[in-house]
Amino acid sequence: MNLLYAFDLLGTAAFAASGAWAGVRRQMDLLGVLVLGVVTAIGGGTLRDVLLGDTPPFCFEDDTYIYLSIGVALTVFVFHRYLELIAHPLLYLDAIGLATFVVIGTQKAISSDASFIVAVTMGVMTATAGGVIRDMLSSQVPLILRKEIYASACIAGGALLYAGDAAGFNPTLTALSAATLVILLRLLAIRHNWSLPRAGRAENSTPDKRIE
Repeated sequence: MNLLYAFDLLGTAAFAASGAWAGVRRQMDLLGVLVLGVVTAIGGGTLRDVLLGDTPPFCFEDDTYIYLSIGVALTVFVFHRYLELIAHPLLYLDAIGLATFVVIGTQKAISSDASFIVAVTMGVMTATAGGVIRDMLSSQVPLILRKEIYASACIAGGALLYAGDAAGFNPTLTALSAATLVILLRLLAIRHNWSLPRAGRAENSTPDKRIE
């Protein structure tokens, strides 16, 4: 098992746990928790492969991802009362998974001779699309549309990876540098509450005012 594959499985487990946790917090039944866990873990990569025309998707070629996602989601459902004990470590695992998915998604697009914007988009999609589906199914505003540094960290990592590949740098060092950048940006954003600027309230506007 190579290192990237190991981190990929680790990220899959972390994303499955976050999806299942969201289901538990929304008081979903077992099926709902399992669905959220699985789509969060493999949804982004599956969508990426479909858009790149690489079928069947990765999770069908290696069903370890599916079994791992189901197992982690089921574990979260059974032991959800103890989840507070792993809340902090889960943030670090999530950041590692985010970085790994960005690298894998961007590399896969580059290998398909994708342009810069397509390659970075595929990296971001791999890392975030599952979470978007999770949030939509649990009736929440997707995390990447909120103020947190999340998708922007993925964009930075994907851009660095593409630039390093275009410049002919060592592929392994370039991938590690891109992953490290995503992890650092994400963890620093959590620690220091960094966020992107938000639009201020329009003058004379009131909350929930409907525009006809």
